[in-house]
Amino acid sequence: MIRYRYAVRFAVPVAFLAGLLLSACENSQAVYPTRDKGDSAPRMSNEKQETIFGPEGMFGKSKPDNAGSGIGVNAFLWRASLDTISFMPITTADAFGGTIFTDWYQLPETPTERYKVNVFILDRTLRSDGVKVSLFKQTRDLSGSWVDARVDPKMATDLENSILTRARQLRLVSQD
Repeated sequence: MIRYRYAVRFAVPVAFLAGLLLSACENSQAVYPTRDKGDSAPRMSNEKQETIFGPEGMFGKSKPDNAGSGIGVNAFLWRASLDTISFMPITTADAFGGTIFTDWYQLPETPTERYKVNVFILDRTLRSDGVKVSLFKQTRDLSGSWVDARVDPKMATDLENSILTRARQLRLVSQD
């Protein structure tokens, strides 16, 4: 009985002291040493640290910046790309990914050559580097089979420029 009283008398103040000590740490925030690139010594900082999940966390932002937008790329570049290569048979067009792939197309003037175009829209803004065109060419050899041929890089650049020009025209018309 004496041991029990001694244990109760000792346990109550220890539990109270432990609760008091733990509640004192309730609102504290740990400060970890950080080191910027080029710094030799770490410094203490309360700045928000980067995580492996990125700045928006594990599940991303709760609402995207462009909420309600139905297309994943610049609408003027998208429409201009479709308008520019509309004479070719389009096999795939993905507005969210910003890709347009055509099938092989033969010009009526040159039946021994055929072309294929891949258009990549790279940005949501109307910029000169927002569109990339890959152009492929094949020629018919003496046996009648198609062989890959070298494409003049100027042709792809000219096609990109015509897409950009058309996109600027579409933007001007929409502002009126």
